[in-house]
Amino acid sequence: MSDTFTALVLRETDDGHVGALEQLTDADLPDGDVTLAVEYSSLNYKDGLALAGKNRIVRSYPMVPGIDLTGTVIASDSPNWQVGDEVVSTSFQVGERYWGGYTQRQRLQSEWLVRRPESMSARTAMAIGTAGLTAMLCVMELETAGVQPSDGPIVVTGAAGGVGSVAVALLSGLGFDVTAVTGRPETQDYLRSLGASAFLTREEMSEPPRPLESETWAGGIDTVGSTMLAKVLAQMKFRSTVAACGLAGGHDLPTTVMPFIIRAVRLQGVEAVMAPIPMREAAWARLATDLPSDVVDTITEVVPLTELLERGPTILDGQVRGRWVVDTNA
Repeated sequence: MSDTFTALVLRETDDGHVGALEQLTDADLPDGDVTLAVEYSSLNYKDGLALAGKNRIVRSYPMVPGIDLTGTVIASDSPNWQVGDEVVSTSFQVGERYWGGYTQRQRLQSEWLVRRPESMSARTAMAIGTAGLTAMLCVMELETAGVQPSDGPIVVTGAAGGVGSVAVALLSGLGFDVTAVTGRPETQDYLRSLGASAFLTREEMSEPPRPLESETWAGGIDTVGSTMLAKVLAQMKFRSTVAACGLAGGHDLPTTVMPFIIRAVRLQGVEAVMAPIPMREAAWARLATDLPSDVVDTITEVVPLTELLERGPTILDGQVRGRWVVDTNA
């Protein structure tokens, strides 16, 4: 194909990190064995860092950012994928080390792709994206640990963000009593609509904890890290589990061994960047059945690719509620 398409390209210049919408051709695309017509991408915290040129998220230039994308195969040298297949790609360092989703066309390695569930639209897939996949993996870890709705409430930190919003909705749909921790009181109605039944403020959960506090939570999903995760651990019930997947509040963990050796609390790390394909397939299958479409609509705002350079970095200031889907053709 020789026709041009639009892509958001980051370049490193003498004036620093610069992003712009550019017209590219297939000859500009990187190596790979599957070429996609990209329908949607999404905005994640890591994408905001890339757009803002922070934390050295982008490993090489020029770079097309966007760690998530979904679209249709238009050319394939892989026996696993045929023209017309509808696929999803999340993470695998796409948008950091390899060109990503903020484009109308992309070429990727076939082993980074997962088939999009038949019942799931492209827009819904990107409303879920890496954030929703991470949330589902966290829920699956709680299930693997044997956490049941009858065991008691589940706490979700960073609840109004992308991972937190999907986690609240999934847990509520599965019958759990969910307490949402948020630093934005104005999001409580939104979180209540997703199924949260109680709320705690960021300030309450950021106070330095005692080694052990009152047993409160049967399970937890933490997207924040640092003091808040330490607070959650101190409040966990006997033989309970916390799935930790983020560090929005910091990468440190000022806790003690007390929750682990006195209450047998399990701290389970969750990682979605390099998660194996079978795990991803299982999670996407669950998302297709466990996350109602009306809930997806509630958490989703569609942002045109043409506005992303201006609006994208606002996710770093905690100004994005739920999930932003990027329409690459608008």
